[in-house]
Amino acid sequence: MSKIYPSAAQPAQPARLYESVCDDILKRIDRGEWSEGGKLPSIRELAQELGVHRLTVFKAYQLLKQSGKAYVKDKSGYYLNTGSLPSDLTATPAVHSHIQQNPLSDIQRVPVVYQFSQALLDPNLLPNQYLSAYVKQAFDLYPKVLGTYAPVQGDQELREAMTEYLAAEHRLALTPGELLITSGAQQALDLLAKTLLKPRDVVLVERPTYGAAMDIFRSYGAQLASVDIHPHGYDLEQVARLMKERKPRFFYLNPTFHNPTGYTVSAEQRKRLVELAAEHRCLLVEDDAFHDIYFKQPPPPPLFAYDTEGYVAYIRSFSKYIAPGLRIAAVAARQPVIGNLLTAKSLADNGTPLLNQKIFLLLFFSDRMQRHLEKLRIALHVRMNIMEEALSGTGLSWTKPAGGLNLWIKLPDGIKAGTLLAKGIEQSLTFVPGTICDPLAEFDDRIRLSYSYANENQLREGVRLLAGLLRSLA
Repeated sequence: MSKIYPSAAQPAQPARLYESVCDDILKRIDRGEWSEGGKLPSIRELAQELGVHRLTVFKAYQLLKQSGKAYVKDKSGYYLNTGSLPSDLTATPAVHSHIQQNPLSDIQRVPVVYQFSQALLDPNLLPNQYLSAYVKQAFDLYPKVLGTYAPVQGDQELREAMTEYLAAEHRLALTPGELLITSGAQQALDLLAKTLLKPRDVVLVERPTYGAAMDIFRSYGAQLASVDIHPHGYDLEQVARLMKERKPRFFYLNPTFHNPTGYTVSAEQRKRLVELAAEHRCLLVEDDAFHDIYFKQPPPPPLFAYDTEGYVAYIRSFSKYIAPGLRIAAVAARQPVIGNLLTAKSLADNGTPLLNQKIFLLLFFSDRMQRHLEKLRIALHVRMNIMEEALSGTGLSWTKPAGGLNLWIKLPDGIKAGTLLAKGIEQSLTFVPGTICDPLAEFDDRIRLSYSYANENQLREGVRLLAGLLRSLA
């Protein structure tokens, strides 16, 4: 293998463990953990530190050697090369230093007819006809809206309205100063990782979890430790043990209509999680992207509602089901977390676009939108039922969710998600393979199917196509 990173013309392949270790070493070199000409840790030492086999570290060091980044001294070990890098690695140094893989984005960019990989609304379900009226109203009420930046923390009027809404709906005790408006939940995750993580910090994540979040945490040098999530929630003894033994910087979790499983964690577990966080001084980063998408009963209040000591950072996103093009999310946190996030936000983009915030303010808090949300829940419940009905008799199994946008599917024995996805792309159908959602890159017997983006006919036709692919692989 002559290159550590593929060229732009090469399709991205799932990273093998030794390649991931090599990438991690390169990041640590870029951060100055080891100086040029200095000796790298021995294979045994690094294997123990990373919790991997010595052969894995050996292969990673061999990649460094092949790239010209390191060399071997006989009977002494591996050293960083003081010479220049090969031309193919220095031609684009910024990309070489910071390139990351995002397999979920790669799949979602594939143009297909049957799009089951997007946990996003079908645009036809959005209130497009009257959304334009609120755009016009924003310009009428705020004629200078395009002539100024928004405050870095977010529009004051929006933060005040959001504070009142979260207090009324979820019993969150907040002030506008404890809210930050971001350009979507993914930016919020990136800002939290940037301000909280340093290389080798441990982050607890659910297994399975949102793949892009893992990519963000790893890009800042984090080690991931996984907590299993089940239909009944978490094994709280496992959570307590990991918090005690691994001392994580934070626990990233999605307890409401969980992505990808659809599970919802009980109020009792939420209270206990907050207690454990305070006991072990571990921040809980709660990602709440689907809270309003329930089919019968509203879910329990967010973890933030049970927190009195500042151990929860709450990300509330509205991009999935209000107006994806506006990219609005809010982060609720206490000091010093909110202050650090504000500094990071100022360096990232100096504030989410003011026009987007004003349109969202007028749209989301209107009676019209709240009535639309009731209709939207019904429409998505219908689509979930259509997908479930179409899936019956296919040999697939799943746990019925009480809300959200996804089904977490168990494949029949012997069928691998990666093989099925390759066949699906050939037939213009995509979904999310379970490996992308797994911190251990396993779950090749699982797939995530989203029922929110495809229309009703596409759901029926796409599932029929999927069933045919399953038969061909059986």
